[in-house]
Amino acid sequence: MKVAVFGLGYVGSVTAAALARDGHEVVGVDVAAAKIDAIREGRPPVLEPGLPPIVAGAVEAGRLRATDDPALALEGAEVSLICVGTPSRSDGSLDLSYVAQVSQQIGSKLSLAADGHRVVVRSTVLPGSTRNLVLPAVERAAGRRVGDGWDVCTNPEFLREGSSLEDYDSPPRILVGEREPGGGDAVLALYERVAAPRFSLPLEVAEAIKYTDNAFHALKVTFANEIGRVWEAAGADPKQVMEVVASDTKLNISPVYLRPGFAFGGSCLPKDLRALTTAARDRNVRIPMLDAVLASNEVTVQRALTAVLATGARRVALLGLAFKPDTDDLRESPLLALAKRMIGEGIDLSIHDPAVLLSRLHGSNRAFLERTLPHINRLLVQSVEEAVADAELVVVGHATPEYAHDVAWRDQGKHVLRLT
Repeated sequence: MKVAVFGLGYVGSVTAAALARDGHEVVGVDVAAAKIDAIREGRPPVLEPGLPPIVAGAVEAGRLRATDDPALALEGAEVSLICVGTPSRSDGSLDLSYVAQVSQQIGSKLSLAADGHRVVVRSTVLPGSTRNLVLPAVERAAGRRVGDGWDVCTNPEFLREGSSLEDYDSPPRILVGEREPGGGDAVLALYERVAAPRFSLPLEVAEAIKYTDNAFHALKVTFANEIGRVWEAAGADPKQVMEVVASDTKLNISPVYLRPGFAFGGSCLPKDLRALTTAARDRNVRIPMLDAVLASNEVTVQRALTAVLATGARRVALLGLAFKPDTDDLRESPLLALAKRMIGEGIDLSIHDPAVLLSRLHGSNRAFLERTLPHINRLLVQSVEEAVADAELVVVGHATPEYAHDVAWRDQGKHVLRLT
C-alpha cells in the first residue's frame, strides 16, 4: 500500500521505517525540517537500536520519503497514520491540538487520496477522541461525510523505547479500532507479515486498551516497589519474594481476577491486606497504593448501593450472599455488606443463596453473619422464585446459571442489576 505517516517522532519514525521495510510505499510528513532532512539522508530522526540500517535501506530502495507537504503524502495513499504527540497540559488533561491540526490537514487534501482511504489514529488518545474529534475535523475540511469513500480507524502502538523494532515484529497483539465491522481490515492488512493475534474492536474499546495497558504496567511497577519496601523492612528478600510470586501463572500472572465486577471479600484478602498495611506502618514504611486498596473496594460496594437506590425500587431480591458462589463463607462478604446497607435505606429485602443454610453455619462464620444481619432468618428464602416474586429489582450477586433469567425478569417488569 501507499501510506502517509503524519508525525516523524519516535512512533512515526519507527512505524514508517518498519512499514517501508516490509514493502509498503511510505511518505512521512512533519513540520520539522531536521526530521525531514534526516529521512532524506537515510538517517532516522530518533535514536533506536537497529533503526539506522532499516531507514537507510528503505530510503535507498525508494520506499521511504519525507516531506512537509500533506498533499504529496496523501496523493494516491490508501492509509494515513496520525502519529503526532499528545502531551499533557498543566492540569493533566491531553493536548490534542496536534491531532486536530493533522486531521484538518488530511481532510483538506482527502480528495487526492485513494478511494476507500482510512484515516488511522496511532497516537495515544482517550476513548471518544477519534469519533468526536478526528472524524468531524476530517469531515469539515473534506466536505465529505465519513463513509463517503473514506473512514476512520484507530491502531494503538505498543512500542517500548529501546526495543521498539522487536515489539513491532513480535507484538503481543495487533489492535484495530473500527467505526463499523470490517472498516479496519485495510489497516490489519498493513501488518500481514507480522505474526500476532489480531483484534478488531469498536473505536472506543481500542483507544481504552492502550491506556489500560499503561496503567497496568505502572501499577505493577508500583506494586513491586511497595511490596519490596515492606518485606525489606521485615527482613525478607523482596527479589526472592517476587521471583516466586511471578512464577505463579495460574493466579498471579494470568487473567484470573482481571475482570471488572463486584468487590472482593472472604476470610483472606481483607484480613491479610489489613495485616500487611499495619505491618508497614509499624515499620514507618509508606505504601500509598496498597493502603488505598481496601478503600477502593469500599467504593465498589457503595457504588452498587447507589445503583440500587437510583432505580427507586423499595422491594429488592438479592441473589447471592456469600463472598463467592458455591461456598457458605460469609466473612467480609461484600454482598452481605450491601445487604446491610440496603436494609439501612429502608428497602424490603429478600435473599437467596443455595449454599447458605443457617442450620449448617458454625463458628466465626455464623457469628459474623449474626453480628452483621441479626435478622437474617426473616430475609433468607428457599428458592429463587420466592425471592423475586414480589421484587421490583433483582440484584444478581453471583454469576451462576441459576440466576441467569434476566430476560424473563425484565419481561415481568422488574429491574435487573447484575454485579458480576
